[in-house]
Amino acid sequence: MNDSKLLTSLAKLGFQMFETSEEPDVNETLAEVVKSNDTRLWEGFPVVLANAAESYQFTPEKVKKRLTGKEQKNNFHRLMLLTGSLFSLYHLSFSWWNKLKKDLSNKDKALVKTWRNYLAHNRTLKYNDVKLDPIRLKRLFELYFEEKVEKDRRKKEKYAELSLEYALSQVFSPKQKELFKKKLEGLPLNKTEQEYYSRTGVSGLNHRICCNPLIL
Repeated sequence: MNDSKLLTSLAKLGFQMFETSEEPDVNETLAEVVKSNDTRLWEGFPVVLANAAESYQFTPEKVKKRLTGKEQKNNFHRLMLLTGSLFSLYHLSFSWWNKLKKDLSNKDKALVKTWRNYLAHNRTLKYNDVKLDPIRLKRLFELYFEEKVEKDRRKKEKYAELSLEYALSQVFSPKQKELFKKKLEGLPLNKTEQEYYSRTGVSGLNHRICCNPLIL
């Protein structure tokens, strides 16, 4: 087992101590998925593409430059249409897809519509000798958005926490800040802490902020 395979195996088993700091080349990665001719990877292509587009590095032309031959480029085009079919099914809109959609032929637009209906009714998507499972396609795509929503929620919570930390640092001493946060979290204060909390006027400000969070 080489080092790369070992680290991949460890990561799958929950040991992700060694993570590369290098950002992947999203266009090269997408091209490699296309070249793989692996149905399982192709079913995950819309997820990879959605993540790649988030980085603002995705450029269809750069992916095409990494593909050789008409067949690979046709497969890439089909996978783009597949992704568009999923976007249509879930009523999603992305700038790069909206731009690409304007240049689609009537035949391609019809295919997107057909595949969208196939996905809605769990019918196998086919072209040439390729068969794609609609249930797996949707499950992978839905999982991506569930994770994205959770990631966005954590970001918002972290931002709120940092904002509160900054606001408290501008108003309270370290001890006052500690007591204030304990009260916000519903933790009990001992007798000494309660007396200090009341004596220093923190309790009044605590009430004002809790009743009107815009103060922060």
